Amino acid sequence: MSMAATRLWECKISAATGNHILTITVTSMRRNKRGDMIARIWHGWTKPEKAKAYEDMLRDEIFPGIARRNIKGYRGAELFIHEDGNETEFVTLLRFDSMEAVKEFAGMDESKPVIYPKAEALLTRMDERSQHYRIAISR
Repeated sequence: MSMAATRLWECKISAATGNHILTITVTSMRRNKRGDMIARIWHGWTKPEKAKAYEDMLRDEIFPGIARRNIKGYRGAELFIHEDGNETEFVTLLRFDSMEAVKEFAGMDESKPVIYPKAEALLTRMDERSQHYRIAISR
């Protein structure tokens, strides 16, 4: 018995007040044969005084830039921040349908971090390799 890819549909709706503009974005989320997705996780750290600039860069430039690449199988990003007195840790999680999609994003060395030069200047340290995990449960 062969397993077909499962399709989930993600719908994002936004509306502007005043001018009555409604935007609907529907994204097909294809999963691999097991029904799993891939999470690409990477850590970087900044000094507390540079944390806001790095967060803004991720939100306003880096994540939208990744989305504009229209990588088949890229399913979005999440950012986690942990503030400790001496430094601020950033954990990025990018979701992909498959390792092939990860390679389209990162290149043939799929574990090599993709660091924008402007972002690297804000970091005090970072993971030398990204880790990839099978997302077994997502609710």
